[in-house]
Amino acid sequence: MYIAGGWVQVDGQTVEEPGFRVQPGQQVTLMPKASLAPVTPVTILLHKPAGVEASAVLHGISAATMADGNRSGLQFLKRHTTNLTATDALETKASGLIVLTQDWLISRKLVDDAVKIEQEYIAEVSGTIAPDGLALLNHGLSFNGKPLPPVKVSWQNETRLRFALKGAQPYQITSMCEKVGLTVVTLKRIRIARIPMSSLPVGQWRYLLGYERF
Repeated sequence: MYIAGGWVQVDGQTVEEPGFRVQPGQQVTLMPKASLAPVTPVTILLHKPAGVEASAVLHGISAATMADGNRSGLQFLKRHTTNLTATDALETKASGLIVLTQDWLISRKLVDDAVKIEQEYIAEVSGTIAPDGLALLNHGLSFNGKPLPPVKVSWQNETRLRFALKGAQPYQITSMCEKVGLTVVTLKRIRIARIPMSSLPVGQWRYLLGYERF
């Protein structure tokens, strides 16, 4: 149980395999804070790069890609990458926040209640918007043959639109922009519910902190 919990080191390196062979002369150390408490499920926040399929992001989770300044109190364990559920789809061309979790409560909230969870995106666009385009983006468009509920859309600058919407679907924002004469150049998800991506670097990840709630 100590080994599975990541509390045992051989020559200063954490070993998670109970059958690991120790050679004569190697030093086995039980870490000072070792505990037999069950290993709690983790939730990982990842900044997905553009062009990477969501199904491939799991392969990028490692100690080497963890963002600096880990404040979770957790040390990275290989078992943290098993049975992770990706809770929110993000199209391949888009970048931004992805949630991967072992916690069924978080998975249930973000997956089963997706229509109630607000997400925020920044879309870099080109083209000339239709005269009533901004009003239509906020309310009046359809996607996949169904009317869309009201969406909060505003200009950040001359080429960037901010979208805040619930129940976001892949390619929805791209489709909405095309219907008002705009082409999406880049798309980034910067928030899911109450969790912002903030300064998380591209391709890196961090643990959800104990006090953070979606």
